[in-house]
Amino acid sequence: MKYIGRFAPSPTGPLHFGSLIAALGSYLQARHRGGKWLVRIEDLDPPREVAGASDLILATLERYGFEWDGEVWYQSRRHAIYLEVLAGLAHNGLSYRCGCSRKQVAEQQQRQGLPPGVYPGTCRRQQASPHRRHAIRLNTEGQRVGFLDAVQGAIEQDVEHEVGDFVLRRADGLFAYQLAVVVDDAAQGITEIVRGSDLLDSTARQIALQRLLGDPTPSYLHLPVVVNELGQKLSKQTFAPPLAMDNPLPALVLALRFLGQQPPGELLEGDVASFWRWAFANWNATAIPRTLALPLPAMPE
Repeated sequence: MKYIGRFAPSPTGPLHFGSLIAALGSYLQARHRGGKWLVRIEDLDPPREVAGASDLILATLERYGFEWDGEVWYQSRRHAIYLEVLAGLAHNGLSYRCGCSRKQVAEQQQRQGLPPGVYPGTCRRQQASPHRRHAIRLNTEGQRVGFLDAVQGAIEQDVEHEVGDFVLRRADGLFAYQLAVVVDDAAQGITEIVRGSDLLDSTARQIALQRLLGDPTPSYLHLPVVVNELGQKLSKQTFAPPLAMDNPLPALVLALRFLGQQPPGELLEGDVASFWRWAFANWNATAIPRTLALPLPAMPE
């Protein structure tokens, strides 16, 4: 099977150094394997989106020398597909309507001695009426998942008891990330998912959903995420500065070093094309640090 990788940012703001790590790692892995690299805009949550962010993300990727294959996918254009998948899950008894409020879930968790975030299964036993406001949850009964991550090693999770029945469609009608990412990765034929370790905990539930849908499970490679001086993951919420558009080379070289590669200092004196020639020829995924997070390094001068 030909290798197909992807980079799937959310248009909640401009790309920052943490975004660059995910883009660079996935891009180099795809090109090293002689495969395709796709770009998908995960615009599932309109209230969190920033006007013009999608175009800015694509412009930044182009400025930094990334070249994607095929057309860019937008999840906002795929709602009909997600509805079909939800209907199939419901028909097969694999999902159910949940009318629980956050307060009710928290109270049930406390009564049952469950950790925060684990759904207590209230509506699995008697699902909510279709005529009242409700979310759609996946029935995870009996779902235990183990997989081998190319960087982080062996991972196991009892999805039913450590996560619970997770949401596929929110009560406000928006589709959940867990549903859309699984459906689209299968539709695009993704063979390996290279992304940040902040999504490592989501992987087992995505594999559980893949199994229930009869979709193939791709390989996984979770990169360390970048954290600031407070130990917070770089993100829009932690005010990560956007990538500079005037000179991409310092950030590109720094990102390579963050991923355990050893680019020579003279790359900073060249151009973006020479950077990519060196990166393609010398990419070594086995050198990526086996850790979930690393501090933001100093920018080379």
